[in-house]
Amino acid sequence: MSTATRMHTPHVADTHDLIRVQGARVNNLKDVSVEIPKRRLTVFTGVSGSGKSSLVFGTIAAESQRMINETYSAFVQGFMPSLTRPEVDLLEGLTTAIIVDQERMGANPRSTVGTATDANAMLRILFSRLGQPHIGSPNAYSFNIPTVTASGAITVERGTKTKAEKATFHRLGGMCPRCEGMGTVNDIDLTALYDASKSLNEGALTIPGYSMDGWYGRIFRGCGYFDPDKPINKFTKKELHDLLHREPTKIKIDGINLTYAGLIPQIQKSFLAKDVDALQPHIRAFVERAVTFQTCPSCDGTRLSPEARSSKIKGKSIADVCAIQISDLATWVRDLDEPSVAPLLKGLQHLLDSFEEIGLGYLSLDRPAGTLSGGEAQRTKMIRHLGSSLTDVTYVFDEPTIGLHPHDIERMNNLLRQLRDKGNTVLVVEHKPETITIADHVVDLGPGAGTQGGTVCFEGSVEQLRGSGTVTGRHLDDRATLKKTVRTPTGTLQIRDANAHNLRDVDVDIPLGVLCAITGVAGSGKSSLIHGSVAGRDGVVVIDQGAIRGSRRSNPATYTGLLDPIRKAFAKANGVKPALFSANSEGACPTCNGAGVIYTDLGVMATVETTCEECGGKRFQAAVLDYTLGGRNIADVLAMSVAEAEEFFGSGDARIPAAHAILARLADVGLGYLSLGQPLTTLSGGERQRLKLATHMAEKGGVYVLDEPTTGLHLADVEQLLALLDRLVEAGKSVIVIEHHQAVMAHADWIIDLGPGAGHDGGRIVFEGTPADLVTTASTLTGKHLAAYVGA
Repeated sequence: MSTATRMHTPHVADTHDLIRVQGARVNNLKDVSVEIPKRRLTVFTGVSGSGKSSLVFGTIAAESQRMINETYSAFVQGFMPSLTRPEVDLLEGLTTAIIVDQERMGANPRSTVGTATDANAMLRILFSRLGQPHIGSPNAYSFNIPTVTASGAITVERGTKTKAEKATFHRLGGMCPRCEGMGTVNDIDLTALYDASKSLNEGALTIPGYSMDGWYGRIFRGCGYFDPDKPINKFTKKELHDLLHREPTKIKIDGINLTYAGLIPQIQKSFLAKDVDALQPHIRAFVERAVTFQTCPSCDGTRLSPEARSSKIKGKSIADVCAIQISDLATWVRDLDEPSVAPLLKGLQHLLDSFEEIGLGYLSLDRPAGTLSGGEAQRTKMIRHLGSSLTDVTYVFDEPTIGLHPHDIERMNNLLRQLRDKGNTVLVVEHKPETITIADHVVDLGPGAGTQGGTVCFEGSVEQLRGSGTVTGRHLDDRATLKKTVRTPTGTLQIRDANAHNLRDVDVDIPLGVLCAITGVAGSGKSSLIHGSVAGRDGVVVIDQGAIRGSRRSNPATYTGLLDPIRKAFAKANGVKPALFSANSEGACPTCNGAGVIYTDLGVMATVETTCEECGGKRFQAAVLDYTLGGRNIADVLAMSVAEAEEFFGSGDARIPAAHAILARLADVGLGYLSLGQPLTTLSGGERQRLKLATHMAEKGGVYVLDEPTTGLHLADVEQLLALLDRLVEAGKSVIVIEHHQAVMAHADWIIDLGPGAGHDGGRIVFEGTPADLVTTASTLTGKHLAAYVGA
């Protein structure tokens, strides 16, 4: 057979060019069947909550990961998370899935951009080889490894004899001993821990969770170090030391072995060892009130020991190179000519160039990972995949354009094309029209959200989508128009000499009583300006991009506080305790403990989840469901949608004004379709963002600051958001929005544009004025893109 004949004879292996999904029923998907072309760029569209993430992440990516995990031995699988098979009839043609999601990077205070991307590991090896003076191994440059010295007797075997010898062991670590590698030291205000005029039994402790009714009360009363009936201001020095500073000590109370520790060691272990932003709101408020953080005076915030800072290459220590902007660090590495470490320099150079290529050259390696925005975290995770030799892999992206200025979106699109052109399948969940239009194939889900969604409305090319008549097709070419008239400010909020991060002594007056947009490329200083100079002032309510934390027991009703007035109304109507109407308290079904399902752990196999037979998945005891309000029991209420519940609690026997007010806010942000008892873990990113917005709208404040509220919103939902912002302004509030979406910029009354670039090329005000003036001058990057958007 000739070569030409062989090439033209189709091989059976080449027929596997589709990923086939049949009968997907994850979350709200309704028996979805779809065929996705391999080695193409497929974009999944649809309103927020329509089922995009359920199909892409919950079905395709989840099954790929589960099947890869099954290739490992049972022993190895025991150390991995056990994944259940998604509810789907058939999945064919799957390839290895690499997931790049929006999840914030770990809020571990020891994690930085450098440690999360292996850049620090490479730099530590570089300094251990080239640093002068030479101080030791790479560990000597790590702020997570303490210096250890030990001495004692060791047993040495020589021939038939054993001999005891004294030995000393020393391992040099790079951790600053003063701050233990954190870069900050804290000082605790004792007056915030207790009321000195009261005794412990009278409730002197004001620390959240330290009630005398629970375990702490039992320990304090039984430890014997002080009298719990004696006011704290009458304690002796020893008693006060034992209360505040005593190191963990084993004690026995009523025959039970317990550990007693002073208040300060306890707080440091339970609260301060975690990132402050990751704490629950009431604990975070306590920490911010009781603890002052300041830069460590010993290491000047570098986290490193004096030895690590003394070792230098070309006059720079590892602390210096981690503090400079990554784009400048790439130049510094490029200028190093050391053949002895050439492979290391090449790898480091590629990594740093990848930061610039993806638009993160303005970061520094010592930036704490927990401070990155959702978009920055996602792009940081992408870095390790750029330049990868792997092909025929499925890359799954969750809104990769989040946090990107229109100027940066084109760069992101090029990266997605590059991954596809190397022979990979690229699946993207996206709302931005700029990215939808580069797709080879589009799958549109809907038509609505929640129970109104979960079906495939359209499959095909972008051109076919435009003429399809679906919600996405109709709104794909939507362009906002500039307002003919803008509101007049009622006052100004003055900012003077702002210099947080890359800001350069910025002076600006933010107008009040209007909708003000803060714009600029990613890294230009928008968040630094607002979070550094506006947040924290009286009357300012900040709604940031921080993730909603909630277990499968949490739902919109518990998160918003809606369930409290409802439980009280049920209790009052039936003459019983409110705790009966909580599935996490006395009313819980005893068989499933109020979870509604029973989990059977099968070791290395996936955990089996079965609906509880006792309560039928309703989570409550049968007796509790006999109590009604307005003819409905508590399980019926949790099954209602927000829209139904708003009507139910708005009038008649079930009228509860407090509950109705919360439900009205949920409907205002476009969540009328959500059911009250839906677990938070099943909500999409856009739904969680709006849930957070609805909760914060209840706070008393005159100035609302929103950080990219269009995140996760469909083109059609942006109009609803703008109407909501208008209502807030018309109600006398001032709204400040950090935003990249041109529809929000066009709708604003005033724009403050930062730039001109990112990092040290930004940090200045490059424009202040109305959107119309910005379009007319088109002098900044934002102005040029907004002018193109509105067709000026």
